This record gives sequence, C-alpha cells and structure tokens, in this order.
Amino acid sequence: MTYRRAVIPALVGGLLITLLLWWAGASEQALQLRGATSVFDIDSVSELRRWLAPWSYDPPTGSLSDGATGGDTASAGAARYSELYGTAMQIRFVAVFVFFLAGALLLVHRIPPTQGRTPATLLAVWAWAPVAATLAVTVSAPWLIASGGHGSYRFLPQLAGVIASSGPVAVFAGLLTAPATVLVARLTVKGAEPQPRQSVPARAARLAASAGTAVVALSVVILSYQSVAARIQTSFGGGGLLSEPGDLLRQWLLLGAWTGPETGPLGDWLLYRAADVLMLAVVWWTLRLLPGLLTRTTVPAMVVGAVCATVCGLLASQVLHMAIDDTVDVWGPVHLFSELGTGVPAALTFGILAGLAALVTLRSAGSRDTRESLGEGAAEVPR
Repeated sequence: MTYRRAVIPALVGGLLITLLLWWAGASEQALQLRGATSVFDIDSVSELRRWLAPWSYDPPTGSLSDGATGGDTASAGAARYSELYGTAMQIRFVAVFVFFLAGALLLVHRIPPTQGRTPATLLAVWAWAPVAATLAVTVSAPWLIASGGHGSYRFLPQLAGVIASSGPVAVFAGLLTAPATVLVARLTVKGAEPQPRQSVPARAARLAASAGTAVVALSVVILSYQSVAARIQTSFGGGGLLSEPGDLLRQWLLLGAWTGPETGPLGDWLLYRAADVLMLAVVWWTLRLLPGLLTRTTVPAMVVGAVCATVCGLLASQVLHMAIDDTVDVWGPVHLFSELGTGVPAALTFGILAGLAALVTLRSAGSRDTRESLGEGAAEVPR
C-alpha cells in the first residue's frame, strides 16, 4: 500500500484514539459525583479515577494548579499553574495523535491488510496504541510536573511516575481504534496493485527471531531478577535534576519482576514464570513471521514491528497474570485490569533493540543462505 493510501486509515485511527482518550479524561468528572459509588464500589471508583486522571483536563485536587485555596495572590499563581497544566494536556493530546499517526502509517504501509495480513495488521495497530500513549505522556511530562509547582524537586522520580500513569486506558482505546483503522485500510486498499508476501528463508527467519527474543529475554530473565533490579535502583547516582534515576531506569529497562521459588509455593511460582515464557514465545513467533509479513524489510519497519511484537508478548503475559489473579474478591473487578499496559516503556526500549538485532541477523543469515545456494547450484553444473 502506498503512503498516499495508507495515510487515510492512519488519520482515522489517530483522530479516533485521540477522541477516545479525550472522552475518557472528560469522564473522570462523572466519577466524582455522589452517585458513582452506587454503581461501583469505592475501591473501583478510586481505581477508575486513577486510570482516567492522566487524560483529564481537570488538575488533580489539592495541586497548585487546582486553585482551590488561597487569596488573590495565590489565585493568580494558581491560574498560571492551571494554564501550564492545560498546556501540558494540549501537548499530550497532540502528541498522541502524531505518534499514533506515524506508527499506524508505517504499519499499514508495510503490513497492508491484504494477502492474509489482516490479523497481523490488526494486532500491530492495537499494540502501537499504548506505545503512542506512553510517548505522548513522556513528551508532555515536563510541563505537567512544572504545573505542580515542584518541578525541580526529585524530577526524575516524578518523571517516572508520570510516564507510568498512561495505564490500561490506552490499551482499551486501542481495542476500539485498531479495528476501525484496519477496516478503513481494507476499504482504501481496494483497487490497488496487490503486494504479495515476501519469501524469507526459514533458517534466516528463525535465527532473526531467536536473536530478537534473546534481547527481550535479557530484560525479562536477567534485569528483572530481584537482586539485579535492586542494583539498578540503587547503583546510579546523580545530583540536582538528575538525582535518584533508579525508578526511571527500572521503568525503561525492566519488563517484569521475579525472584526465586523459595519466596512462595512452587506451583504459584511456576504459574508466574509460565507468563514470562508465554511472553518470550509470543515475541519469538511474531518476529519469526514479521519479515514475511512486510512488503519490504527496512529498518523502521523491523523496529516498529519488533516493538509491537514485544508489546503483544507483554500484554499476553499480563492477561495470563489476570487469569491466575485471586484478588478480585478483595479489590473488585476493576483492579483486575490495573496492571494492563504497564511495562510499555521497557517494551519500547527492548523492542527497538530486538528489531535491530533481528534485522542484522536476518540480513547476514539471508546472505549466507544465498551464497550457499549459489555455491550448490554452481557445483551441480556439468563441466
């Protein structure tokens, strides 16, 4: 699919996810009404407000940008902080539109929903939604932190907290955005020249998938181990705005958290490790299929595809965690989805590295297979 055709579904998807997130943020006010607790329990209302708050134009209650207390001088200062908060939210919504548009444009262009690629396009666009939301939250974070009036105090921990706040809302918004985007893409691609799937040597594809999965496993298996994660948390120092970078590093480097089986029942430990295995299996299988799904194997396409593969694996492991979670009766059904979408920053980091590793391996292994096949063909020619 040409970029001219692909831009239409990408624009539709970008507008739709922006509107959905804006609507979700506007709905946060409804949860403050007295009757909200008659529909949901108190814990569920608090959890839903936590989900929706990052996309709400209303400043957090009690912050300087809220302007609820103080005299004229305080009100004037609060107005300035409130304007800064509004600027942060404007940047956030524009950024989520731009980031989703850019990713969806590349995905629909390189993985058009034709020739059996529709499920892959659907999953890729869905996985890109929380990535776009995370990037948008990250870009707008400095303005949001400054609107609280304490921008220079523990800036990096505050930044880590803001980035982690995008939450499950983007995942659910992506569930609605991805089908609409792919549907428009299928309508747009009608009449276009068919783009057959690439023929990729099976050995090269397996090696590339293994290399990319090994990069992701570095985070899941090694960096996420409790003692290693604690060392990451405490080993890096700094001063001023760069002090206490541990939370931020953990957020962008750790795809999970695990300890040895001695901390609990062996059966529960194995169940949670099965979720990690499921994640790596999804990543490997997706990277195995990715080169054949692309119309052309380029660096941006492999990187974005690997990021989406890592996010899909992350979401699959989180769904398995939800299935074995036994805290629903305690915290309510809403809490069951509270971890959905966490870890996306680390998935972005290691997805990029996995895509680069897979591409390098694919090209080197593919060229080696080509030379071997040419050598065998030359040997069979009679003299």
